[in-house]
Amino acid sequence: MFIAMNRFKIALGKENGFEQVWRERESYLNEVPGFKKFNLLRGATKDDHTLYASHSVWESRDAFDAWTESENFRRAHAQRSAPRGTYIGHPELELFEAVI
Repeated sequence: MFIAMNRFKIALGKENGFEQVWRERESYLNEVPGFKKFNLLRGATKDDHTLYASHSVWESRDAFDAWTESENFRRAHAQRSAPRGTYIGHPELELFEAVI
């Protein structure tokens, strides 16, 4: 199993718009070999942001890497994004391989 997560710091007051973009976008993930599951997670709210994480589960690192090089990946990431001022900094990609 392989897990890919992006952490997003979302400016206060921009949470609903950020969530709406994710709800309405087509991910094309269900068409991708090796894809298992996706969740968008809301974390703690701090003084200037709310933390979110996109969490996708894959059969393997190879399956995830193939997704990032696919036409489905390009189509998914070419869609409407959150309004300007939503993100504080860039998303932080974290990759994990199951060891147990």
